[in-house]
Amino acid sequence: MGGRLLSIGECMVELSQAGQGLLRKGFAGDTFNTAWYARACFPADWSVDYLTALGDDPLSADMLAFMQDAGIGTGHIRRIEGKTPGLYLITLKDGERTFSYWRDTAAAKKLADDADHLRAAVKQADILYFSGITLGILAPEAVDTLLAELRRARAAGKLVAFDPNLRPRLWPSKDVMLRTIEAGARAASLVLPSFDDETTHFGDATVSDTVARYHGLGVADVVVKNGADGVSLSFGGAAAEHVASVRTDNIVDTTSAGDSFNGGFLSRLVRGASPAEAAAYGASVAAVVIGHHGALISPKLLKN
Repeated sequence: MGGRLLSIGECMVELSQAGQGLLRKGFAGDTFNTAWYARACFPADWSVDYLTALGDDPLSADMLAFMQDAGIGTGHIRRIEGKTPGLYLITLKDGERTFSYWRDTAAAKKLADDADHLRAAVKQADILYFSGITLGILAPEAVDTLLAELRRARAAGKLVAFDPNLRPRLWPSKDVMLRTIEAGARAASLVLPSFDDETTHFGDATVSDTVARYHGLGVADVVVKNGADGVSLSFGGAAAEHVASVRTDNIVDTTSAGDSFNGGFLSRLVRGASPAEAAAYGASVAAVVIGHHGALISPKLLKN
């Protein structure tokens, strides 16, 4: 019997180079990417919904249609008059990608402003998923509103999964970023950090340090992603278990590697797979994704 996953965050308009001075329009964003891959990996009896806020402009309408065509539920997306989605531009130079962002007036910054709407959406879900970027775009009072609902969901026995996804440019200071990320972790039952972020911003010397720090914040289950070095899992405070990455020589674009891992991992874990089995599957999904351009690849390329 299926269930319902609700991913909470920001989906943006993506502009990428299409050659001859032209740009290609797409849609992506960390929590939406995870929803996309969760939808691809879950069977049909599971629902995957997205919670954000969008405007009343044509780009918002296009984004909603894109989500619906992918089978992702949009019933919890609020429309805000006069607002638009955030936008980012990918620039390629010598094979390296750089990103320019326009999101100061994005509707998604108001995704938690309606507390009653948020509570109703959370109540309907079995699994909640959010990220550090979700928290980073919100006003402090909206962060408090969102985390209060997620703590309530966790207390009710729901799985609350959190990817810290630290992005300093979203925050007024490093101290605010780290304190808010820790608050997000305290609201979660499962945390899925990337070790390169954790060592850069929290100063962790080893993966074990990252595992211990999140357990110390009261997180029951920790999954540390470490790129080509695989994944370390510690569930219920047990000694960490290592799962190797899936080796591939076909690395085209690492965008969304972690997001796709998260979607694949959750799709297996909540249906009874062991954490190690779920991590191995998530790693196999990520290995396929990085062999193609863009954050989102066709679900037909993934093996379930």
